[in-house]
Amino acid sequence: MKSLHALFKPPSSPTKTTTSSSSTATTASKTRKPATSSSSSNAPIPSPNPPEITTTISKTSENKPKSSLSALFIPPTTPTEAHFISLIHGSKTILQLHQIHAQIIIHNLSSSSLITTQLISSSSLRKSINHSLAVFNHHKPKNLFTFNALIRGLATNSHFFNAIFHFRLMLRSGIKPDRLTYPFVLKSMAGLFSTELGMAIHCMILRCGIELDSFVRVSLVDMYVKVEKLGSAFKVFDESPERFDSGSSALLWNVLIKGCCKAGSMKKAVKLFKAMPKKENVSWSTLIDGFAKNGDMDRAMELFDQMPEKNVVSWTTMVDGFSRNGDSEKALSMFSKMLEEGVRPNAFTIVSALSACAKIGGLEAGLRIHKYIKDNGLHLTEALGTALVDMYAKCGNIESASEVFGETEQKSIRTWTVMIWGWAIHGHSEQAIACFKQMMFAGRSGQLKEALRFIERMPMNPDFVIWGALFCACRAHKKTKMAKFALNKLLKLEPTHTGNYIFLSNAYAALGQWEDAERVRVLMQNRGVHKNSGWSCIEVEGQVHRFVSGDHDHKDSKAICLKLEEIMAGAVKQGYIPGTEWVLHNMEQEEKEDVLGSHGEKLALAFALICTSPGMTIRIVKNLQVCGDCHSLMKYASKISQREIMLRDMKRFHHFKDGSCSCRDHW
Repeated sequence: MKSLHALFKPPSSPTKTTTSSSSTATTASKTRKPATSSSSSNAPIPSPNPPEITTTISKTSENKPKSSLSALFIPPTTPTEAHFISLIHGSKTILQLHQIHAQIIIHNLSSSSLITTQLISSSSLRKSINHSLAVFNHHKPKNLFTFNALIRGLATNSHFFNAIFHFRLMLRSGIKPDRLTYPFVLKSMAGLFSTELGMAIHCMILRCGIELDSFVRVSLVDMYVKVEKLGSAFKVFDESPERFDSGSSALLWNVLIKGCCKAGSMKKAVKLFKAMPKKENVSWSTLIDGFAKNGDMDRAMELFDQMPEKNVVSWTTMVDGFSRNGDSEKALSMFSKMLEEGVRPNAFTIVSALSACAKIGGLEAGLRIHKYIKDNGLHLTEALGTALVDMYAKCGNIESASEVFGETEQKSIRTWTVMIWGWAIHGHSEQAIACFKQMMFAGRSGQLKEALRFIERMPMNPDFVIWGALFCACRAHKKTKMAKFALNKLLKLEPTHTGNYIFLSNAYAALGQWEDAERVRVLMQNRGVHKNSGWSCIEVEGQVHRFVSGDHDHKDSKAICLKLEEIMAGAVKQGYIPGTEWVLHNMEQEEKEDVLGSHGEKLALAFALICTSPGMTIRIVKNLQVCGDCHSLMKYASKISQREIMLRDMKRFHHFKDGSCSCRDHW
């Protein structure tokens, strides 16, 4: 980036720059020719790109215009700019735009500045940046309007470096930027996280005497917020005379409030919010979202209750906030209240609610949401499809997950990954992608070196799913050295993921290597990674019941304990031995058995056996990895009760039936 500093020097001959935007516009309208500008630099403007234009014409010849569009090509007696600009505005697809462009070339109007500007803008709007660049490069001479259209299109489509490159070209061509240029240049600087160059642009704006209207000021504040220079953002804000104008300053306030929330400066955000001359719905939602993302849902709820008018954005913020902060039951409760209030949820609201269902295994709630999607004729977008697949997979209904996956037309990498992960955690490795299936097969066979070589030869970078599966295989075969190697890969991908540390600690514990297990725990503490409190939950008659280890607060606690004793006694008769290696080694044998007997998933199992009908499938969700002892007891319980038990832990699903598990004791 250092080489870009030269671009911020003003043109060497300021007197030779183009005319002002108003005079240029007047000239253009009179002569129907673009305004010209002399260059103060020896650097040539990039040459036209005939192959791109030829491609446009060839596409038109291969793909004849549809009748509805071709009718529009019947020109007036003398084709005019207005005729083609109208066609550009009316185009629906990039193919239609290519056809219109070809007609413009045929009628010798490609030199029109107005038409070129519209073509660049429309192509960028349809994310066809290559076509925008081809149109721009072919046009001569370039002026302020064509440069602005291209820079805006590049910045809006996140082609930040290319936007800066063309801004540099604009300066070297002797064309003076205006107030419509800088906001998108600042957006590009923020996208590149270039603090130094962003400040240089700010200096250039001041030096060139550009009018600092609200559009430019908001862009400056937004740039400083995104490059984490909150002090500079406040300085620009404090110097804005329009900040107390209730009619036009809301965006300026909201951008700064959002920046404070992102930086965790909630006191400053609240102070700004209170000082606002006029609080709009978006202002309330921004502050509520800030509290939610900083983990303070009590304050978020307090603000939400104070809102004079609640809309879909504010409701969505609350649903998503509770879901992200681990209170899935509250998230679903808010979603239900939203529907009761007659507020129609948007796609993001539904995705957040489905995420909440997935986290607690709320299949019944998930089914109701899916029914709402169908009943209201909502299009199954990539986001909705992925969320539904994820929900069904995590709630134990992999068949429905596969069905929704097939119905989702637009699949992203995440959609495919969620489906692959779903098949894998349900034990259907043959349905997963080839690389995952081969790796799992090699791991199950004990051929771990072959699996590792396969992973290292993969054309893409393996993600946490791949390394996690290898780690599970290593643990199953007690290959601690390779397990540590896989774990290091996991820690690089997810350095704050609690489960990775617990995984390795438990593996050491199972091998009796207690010093190594303790060392992993210390490493976890030193890195500031905190173990989440373990819980298990089960949904009975639409109500979610949550259990923690040693829980005696449930209203049916006595009955649960008696049922659990009955289960364990029956299991012991059939050969069950408590796996005391899964608890700390410095306890007496009896203490270890007591600790194991009070694990949350066992309490949830006992409660389910009491409250559900014989033969009914039991579905339990656990937020941490199931220990070996609980896994063993579940197998015996499925055989004794003649029930299928589905247990979802942090890594996969376990389907217990007739005394065996779908994972084949590899998890």
